[in-house]
Amino acid sequence: MNVKRTILPIIAIILASFNLRPVITSVSPLLGTIRESLNMSAATASLLTSLAVLCMGLFAPFAIKLANRWTIERTIAYSLIIIGLATAARYFAYSARVMLVTAFLSGIGIAIVGPLLSGFIKEKFSNPSRIVGIYSLALVVGASLGSGLSIPLSNIFGSWQASAASWAILALIAVIFWWKPTKQKKVTSVTGATDNAVNVKQILRSQKAWLLTGFFGLMAFMFYTIMAWLPPIAEDMGYSKQEAGMMLTLLAAAQMPATFLVPILNNRFQHRAVWLVGSSSLELIGLLMLLFSVNPWLSSILIGLGAGGLFSLGLTLPIDEAKNMKEASVLAAMTQSVGFVFAALGPLFVGLVRDFTDSFTAAIIGMIIIVMMMIVIQIKIGNQKQHG
Repeated sequence: MNVKRTILPIIAIILASFNLRPVITSVSPLLGTIRESLNMSAATASLLTSLAVLCMGLFAPFAIKLANRWTIERTIAYSLIIIGLATAARYFAYSARVMLVTAFLSGIGIAIVGPLLSGFIKEKFSNPSRIVGIYSLALVVGASLGSGLSIPLSNIFGSWQASAASWAILALIAVIFWWKPTKQKKVTSVTGATDNAVNVKQILRSQKAWLLTGFFGLMAFMFYTIMAWLPPIAEDMGYSKQEAGMMLTLLAAAQMPATFLVPILNNRFQHRAVWLVGSSSLELIGLLMLLFSVNPWLSSILIGLGAGGLFSLGLTLPIDEAKNMKEASVLAAMTQSVGFVFAALGPLFVGLVRDFTDSFTAAIIGMIIIVMMMIVIQIKIGNQKQHG
């Protein structure tokens, strides 16, 4: 019975995580085709990523209120349904407006699921770091599947719309696992009677909370910007669409070992600054290589390793710092809300700069500055006392 109680929640977390990135990353390899098909400018096309990420920030604070009303499991199930329907609607995307609406709706669903998974992990598992490694690895696997299979699926179906819509199947599978628990148990919420009271205003005034939020925002800014624009940057260097898509897949694959191992190593050796700054340094080296057009294949690997470590730490730190499930959900909602709103500016920034300068050079320099700012914040975060 104990095995069942452990394995089923882990499977549910993995399946939910699979749905949180393909709706975004599946667009990037097809971006050129989508722009031509729907007659979109680079700035408008960037909204397919930016709008979803913006919604992930704006709607994250509603996650806790909805979970209090419907329970964590049922709220996640409803959100997965929204993601699935929005993704399936892309089959009928013959105008830019339809694609933008699907990005908006899927962003809402992702915004609700993210913070609640953090609270769910804090409640269900005594050693959250290992589970966060699995959770973040599943996110990266979902992201890599979205980027790596989009073009092959488009070729198989003979339609980029069918390729983009096919990811709705993942939501259908995940809903089955999240719908069932609430039929048996309807007491799980982020404000259960056993939870300690959480002073939200006190958290909002906390320097620690804002340091975590600043780090998450800069990290997410870089993550979604590079996921959206690495293929076009590679194409601008003279590589084919297929090669550019493979670079993004390589980046996502490089994320996997770092995503899984870094939170476990951080938990064991209890020295966050090393893992935070080390991961950022890998991103910085990769961006410098892109700036000078030095081996984008190796650059993709370095950026992927760095992004993987940073992403998993961004999910781990609010859980480590929280005293209970509700505080974990509140901290996660805060970091993801403010962080994703800022991150949404990243792909849009690159699109605008690309349209204005007809080059990616200035945009890459901007990303390098972002990483350097992130390192400064990480040094301060590393000096914070870590729980557990």
